[in-house]
Amino acid sequence: MTVQVRPITESEWPAFAAIDYEAFNSSYPPAAADRWREVAEIDRSLAAFDGDLMVGCAAAITFTMTVPGGPIPVAGVTAVGVLASHRRRGVLSALMTRQLHDLHDNGEAVAALYASEAAIYGRFGYGRAADAIFVRIPKRGSEFVKSAPADPALRLRVAKPADELPQLRKVFESVWTQRPGMYARSDARWRVEVLPDEDHDRGGAGPLRCVIAEDDDGPRGYALFRVKSGHTDHDVPDGEVRLKELFASDPAAYAMLWRSVLDRDLCSRVFAWSRPVDDPIIHLLAEPRNLNAGWLDELWVRIVDVDRALASRSYAAPADLVIEVEDDVCPWNAGRWRLTTAKASCERTDDPADLTLPVTVLGAAYLGGRPLTALAGAGIVREHREGALRELSTAMSWDPKPWTGLVF
Repeated sequence: MTVQVRPITESEWPAFAAIDYEAFNSSYPPAAADRWREVAEIDRSLAAFDGDLMVGCAAAITFTMTVPGGPIPVAGVTAVGVLASHRRRGVLSALMTRQLHDLHDNGEAVAALYASEAAIYGRFGYGRAADAIFVRIPKRGSEFVKSAPADPALRLRVAKPADELPQLRKVFESVWTQRPGMYARSDARWRVEVLPDEDHDRGGAGPLRCVIAEDDDGPRGYALFRVKSGHTDHDVPDGEVRLKELFASDPAAYAMLWRSVLDRDLCSRVFAWSRPVDDPIIHLLAEPRNLNAGWLDELWVRIVDVDRALASRSYAAPADLVIEVEDDVCPWNAGRWRLTTAKASCERTDDPADLTLPVTVLGAAYLGGRPLTALAGAGIVREHREGALRELSTAMSWDPKPWTGLVF
């Protein structure tokens, strides 16, 4: 089979969306494809064809994402799928390889994605760069530590989410550049991913709800959530608050918002499916075991251009070392690079390598959340100069830990 990969045309958008829905076993109504079109970029949406038949898809979205040191352009890879009839025939490889070459030509040094299956994307150079925790906190046992912050100037206001976009945006703009992995939100992103409230958005729960923490100067935080109502066999209220997102510009507003959702009437627990691994709620609970937390991979990162990517971020410690990069998919990355963190430079060199590693390792470490020292024991990294791996791992580390918080 000969596979042709090319960007779609506007008229091919319905077929592109249908391929994605079929590949992901989705059951969204037809109107959802029209909504998705608001954030899609047609010229960056690739399709694979078997003759005239569209059989696979992969898209990229132009983002500004925070990395250690500040925001940079990043390609958000999404809608990657292949029809079941054409799997294991090279379609995915053709799509991902073409996309990476396009990103290289377009000048984007870094790509990122959410993986439907964690084992897939390492083959194409993506590394597990950010993790998330899910928590299920019971109302009983959710008391805070005595030192929990409070501010008498703060008050809570119940609001309709769709009416509060300017207030929500103000809070979000104050926080997204503080944590690697978070990205700027366009108006369309707010409409399509954050605030939609059709039946298929609710997942069996109620409408989207909002609580805002504010003072006389304006909003300082918000929580968006749904409530899944329920009762026990003995008619005791047993609802679940499903937290979509909670952001605050200061600790007092953060604590007040968490207290609000934890204390909600007729509910016995709060479930949040994605929170940072260093979320302050871990330290606010007097009994941290009641987090009932689980750990999942979140964002995967691909270094498209080693030199520009490593020169585009800041570093936590000095390092000067030669890295030999292995990269079969993007051959322009393969070879030796001298990274000098004092001036954030990365240049080709013929000097002997201090380390040899696959490009996936650089992607995993890029946002600062993945220590590298364990990789030598796993045989993934080869250290040629003693201490070089620890030097690189320390330099690339960052605080706070990376987290994206909104699937794209």
